Amino acid sequence: MFGVIGWSGSGKTTLLEFLVGRLAERGLRVNVVKHSHHDIMLEPPHKDSARMRSAGAAEVMIASPYRVAIMRELRGAEEPSLAEHLARLGPADLTLVEGYKWEPLPKLEVYRAENGKPGKPSRPARPPVYPDDPHIVAVASTLAAPAGLAPHLAWLDLDDPESVLAWLVGYLDLAPAPAG
Repeated sequence: MFGVIGWSGSGKTTLLEFLVGRLAERGLRVNVVKHSHHDIMLEPPHKDSARMRSAGAAEVMIASPYRVAIMRELRGAEEPSLAEHLARLGPADLTLVEGYKWEPLPKLEVYRAENGKPGKPSRPARPPVYPDDPHIVAVASTLAAPAGLAPHLAWLDLDDPESVLAWLVGYLDLAPAPAG
């Protein structure tokens, strides 16, 4: 299990999409847990599963030959822990966790000087998390490594996702890409 954290607009999802794709190409089974602070709408309100949830179902599973999804209504109950979510996942070679900044797991922080989404104005970046989180083992950034960087912390070029992938594969001692 390995975490990827960063402020909104930093490029976490873009980097994760690249990493998952390349790791899957290597034949690895990769699960992803993504935390969101927003209400999640997976289907429009008029669809059957949404109607069942609205009617009071605690959980609704949608199953097809292509994918399965389980939606659980919390109805005011406490949000399940990361451990509870992980227990529901199938087996994998690696589980990447986006968000969950507070969890004590090895993490890579994605950090930019400015955060913003394409087509939206950038805003000044929030301060990096790595100085205050001993579980951050690497930072992928568009900035140069600062002076006095802790020796246990890898500083990676966010604009070179292949180098981030190479670092992750080495750090986690993942199997090399198949020959041929």
